Amino acid sequence: MKINIYTDGASRGNPGPGGIGVLLCDEDNNVLEESKEFIGEATNNIAEYKALLRGLELAKKYVPCSLEMHLDSELVCKQMLGFTG
Repeated sequence: MKINIYTDGASRGNPGPGGIGVLLCDEDNNVLEESKEFIGEATNNIAEYKALLRGLELAKKYVPCSLEMHLDSELVCKQMLGFTG
């Protein structure tokens, strides 16, 4: 099973009150699970990372053979791809 993970995180004030949202879909884009959560005081980057971690935690129980992650944080995407600069 392939799972698509859609995530977003944000804070008001950076840092400020933060929240995350996660959507898990199967390969046909049928929704498997949704999650949203207030995470307290956070920066935008921390919120983006927490959203990704939540998505991975939720996907684990489906034992997927592959994951495709859809993120809008350039920082998180680059670090996931191994860029350090």
